[in-house]
Amino acid sequence: MPPAQSLHRTVDDLYSDHHGWLLGWMRRRLNGGAHADDLAQDTFVRILSKPDAIAIREPRAFLTTIAQRVLANHYRRQDIERAWLETLGALPESSVPSPEMQAMGLETLLEIARRLDGLPRVVRRAFLLSQLDGLGHAAIAEELRVSITTVKRYIVRAGQQCYFPED
Repeated sequence: MPPAQSLHRTVDDLYSDHHGWLLGWMRRRLNGGAHADDLAQDTFVRILSKPDAIAIREPRAFLTTIAQRVLANHYRRQDIERAWLETLGALPESSVPSPEMQAMGLETLLEIARRLDGLPRVVRRAFLLSQLDGLGHAAIAEELRVSITTVKRYIVRAGQQCYFPED
């Protein structure tokens, strides 16, 4: 049997045996929230997107680990959307971007957050202090108790992580 068929068969079995349990797990975490179905489905989509075959000894522990990541991403997205909507709400009506530009702005923010997520906390903090708070290198160095050279290195590293090459 080709590896792809083996993987799908394993995921099929995992899905049929544990989807109901995972859905209940998600509903408890979301207090019966409407997103539970989607997030349970996203958990299985993540498994399908893995290129390697999976060998699972403890299926519920495996699913819980992936589902916790899916749930964390869901909450992070909600926080970013809320902050974006608050920012838009504070703009004068004449400055509010079109719905298309609002959607593009939100997707860009979500992508930047995803890219920054893989960086050490201090690197993210230096970058955000620079980009969002407008602090200079010396002020960031003082805030983080590191050298100015280190701050510059952090900002370059985070900037490279956020770089969007042109298609």
